[in-house]
Amino acid sequence: MQTLALRAGARIAVIAEEWHNAFCVVTRGRVQLELRDGEPGPVLGHDAAFWLRGTGVRALHNPYRRTARVRIITRPGSQALPNDKRNDTNSMQETTVVTDPGVGRSSHPHRLRRLVRTGFIATLAAAAATTGAAALARAAGADFEVHGGETIPLSGIAVVTGFFSAVGIVIAVALLRLSARPAERFVWTAMSLTAISLIPPLLSGATTATTTALLGLHLVPAAVMIPTLTRSLGTRAG
Repeated sequence: MQTLALRAGARIAVIAEEWHNAFCVVTRGRVQLELRDGEPGPVLGHDAAFWLRGTGVRALHNPYRRTARVRIITRPGSQALPNDKRNDTNSMQETTVVTDPGVGRSSHPHRLRRLVRTGFIATLAAAAATTGAAALARAAGADFEVHGGETIPLSGIAVVTGFFSAVGIVIAVALLRLSARPAERFVWTAMSLTAISLIPPLLSGATTATTTALLGLHLVPAAVMIPTLTRSLGTRAG
């Protein structure tokens, strides 16, 4: 019997020949299965038992902060871990093998930097697109006058777009660090916040043309930022 300890950010490849006879039980924390196509698979919690033979799993990954432990039971004489350490299961002797989290952690900062860089470029594009759309809407007759006779300037639209796009980047970074499915959760969160952002224009007391324009201007940056950050979150580092 062997226990595999996966520290925060650790990842261990699953080689079919080495895990052929392994029966695994999660005894602490949570472990995410990484599928053959590179997509994140199911997250297994405490007491979850599983075989790896013929499942299409290529790695075990711990994207969480707490060390996870997986107890591996094999038939006598078979090999369970890729370090050539074997134990007779009849003796119930247990050995703990702590994987090197270097692979997972070294790629994680790279993904964060890439996400922030991509988000910054997308923010500039979103601000430019939204400001351009506002200028067109103003030329078409939208006065951007809201409660109290205050007129929203184009510069204000650009600043607000940049600010909330930056908020989106922060959310994406947090999900990348904390969630096992950051892309899916980001889409759900971003779409929900976008829907909520459509309420203020409806309550602004503006003309129909301005209200319509404001609603459209909320959707323009969302159309830029959400797909861009989602793709970045869904791309796994090699």
